[in-house]
Amino acid sequence: MDEMELMQSHVQDCIGKLPVIVLGSGASAAHGIPGMGPLGEHLAASTLPIAYQADPHLYGWREFLDKVQTMDLESALTGVTVTPEVLEHIVHTTWKFLNAADYRIFERVLADRRLLPLSRLFQHLLRSTAMELQVVTPNYDRLAEYAAEAAGYCAYTGFTFGIFGSRAVDVPRIQIGRRQTRTVNIWKVHGSLGWFSGSDGSIVALPPMEAVPTGFTPVIVTPGTEKYRRVHEEPFRSAMHSADDSVARANAFLCIGYGFNDDHLQPLMMERCTRPEVPLVLITKEISPTAHRFLKSGRCNRFIALEESPNGTRMFSHETPDGFELTGDSYWRLDRFVPLFTG
Repeated sequence: MDEMELMQSHVQDCIGKLPVIVLGSGASAAHGIPGMGPLGEHLAASTLPIAYQADPHLYGWREFLDKVQTMDLESALTGVTVTPEVLEHIVHTTWKFLNAADYRIFERVLADRRLLPLSRLFQHLLRSTAMELQVVTPNYDRLAEYAAEAAGYCAYTGFTFGIFGSRAVDVPRIQIGRRQTRTVNIWKVHGSLGWFSGSDGSIVALPPMEAVPTGFTPVIVTPGTEKYRRVHEEPFRSAMHSADDSVARANAFLCIGYGFNDDHLQPLMMERCTRPEVPLVLITKEISPTAHRFLKSGRCNRFIALEESPNGTRMFSHETPDGFELTGDSYWRLDRFVPLFTG
């Protein structure tokens, strides 16, 4: 079996097992959602509100500004203690910056329901008897929700359906006649651009909008030390529990633009991948050092990882851990990857 046949065979096996889909920042970057690098630059260039331009607010903020010049955003915010007011500035600035790009995608998908290759992936996977797909993501954006609904499915994120979504106690199900509508469950472990906390502490999920509603705060976990505290609060705790359950039960994993740099998702995924019957496929523009270390550690029994190369695609696998060039098409891109199993 040559490398192309090996790749196609492994991909078909993974897809046939209805994989848990893990979306990383690379999946969003392909559609213009800024990553951590541009976000760090934007935060560093932002100005604190006048009321906070004095100690104790400036102490932690200046420390962050010094660190972000020489390190990534996550590292720059880790170990830095900022006041609640400065943290609010970071959260709102992050939301505004990323939401602007997300909203543009929303308008484009509204005009063209076939825009996102993720929609075509969902449609292929739900052509079987399966009624649900599991998506796990640390991303704030709503690409998965847009893709699911553009494909004709329900997108469930732990909130009731409707304009004013409230946290669901029991999983809601929509039926047309006596038939249950297929659903894409999207477990957003770091929050969503569509989640907001009101002054009374209640959390609501709202449709795409261009500004934060008056009196509300975005419910997102920003990088850094604060992340490790907030993920134990709701709704992050429930999202993480559902994500953990999906990962622990996964028959296969399809990772898109994921760098394996999230401490919250890795342990269970790595443990699950030690099983020889659980294949993993990773497609991304550039495989991260963390992903390379995991894949080459021998703990992942069966994998294919595809990244960009000058000749098309470079493939790494459990059989070719040092990589092999697949000349021609850019299979590491989702829009080029999906035709491998849809024809």
